[in-house]
Amino acid sequence: MAHDLLLPVFQEYTILGGMPEVLKTYLTSKDLVSTREIFADLWQSYKDDAEKYAKNISKRKILRHILNYSHLEQDRIKFSGFANSNYQSREVSDAFQSLEMAKIIQLIYPVTQTVYPPLPNLKRSPRLQYLDTGLLNYLLGIQSDMIGVKDLSDFMRGKIIQHIVSQELISTQTNFHYKPFFWVREQLSANAEIDIIYVDRNKVYPIEIKSGVKGRLRSLMQFMDESELDIGIRLSANYYSEEQVNTLSQKPFKLLNIPYYHGTKINEYLMLYS
Repeated sequence: MAHDLLLPVFQEYTILGGMPEVLKTYLTSKDLVSTREIFADLWQSYKDDAEKYAKNISKRKILRHILNYSHLEQDRIKFSGFANSNYQSREVSDAFQSLEMAKIIQLIYPVTQTVYPPLPNLKRSPRLQYLDTGLLNYLLGIQSDMIGVKDLSDFMRGKIIQHIVSQELISTQTNFHYKPFFWVREQLSANAEIDIIYVDRNKVYPIEIKSGVKGRLRSLMQFMDESELDIGIRLSANYYSEEQVNTLSQKPFKLLNIPYYHGTKINEYLMLYS
């Protein structure tokens, strides 16, 4: 009963995000259009604030370019020539550091190991995490398109559902500088990527964000083959369930299928198996 009530509410939250003024306006009008002016004002204030971190005109131009176009990047980014520019890697990297200080956009780096502690590999391409998913949706102009989507893992190649789950995990942390990680294995013949790495009590758990059958979990199985743990996690639009799964090398593990809206409760699920 709870699932059928909570999933549509979570989807509404994903569209709008969590900024208080946006929610106040929406709850009064129940109209997405009424929130656009609020988003526009908020984004302009963030852009104005970010430019205060620029030490010269050149850096101000780079910051403006990033803020104007970074939301259009589909997945992982490269600093050199970012968003079809002529800017050098170091210039863009320095500008992103300023945006991180302002907590507007964070760089989420991958890890390449499966053991604790997870160490980000700064030589690999990062992903971008905005301070609010609703703001990202506004910048992309997709809020209206999201209404009625049955499963957000099928929307924009899963970019938005991945973003909101990362936001969920960030919201549970008391560490102001916390960032989630993701896992990659990049080899000539066997690339793999796990959406999010979750650390709980000195253990590193893989989280895949998608619905569907076990056959679509090849990266998760590769992670589990390299991991000492026997629990993997999938977040989806489905009901909660548990499955006994074998990896490609026949290593058995338990797959916890957790609904999207319980991204903030993963630690409580894992406590059942500690």
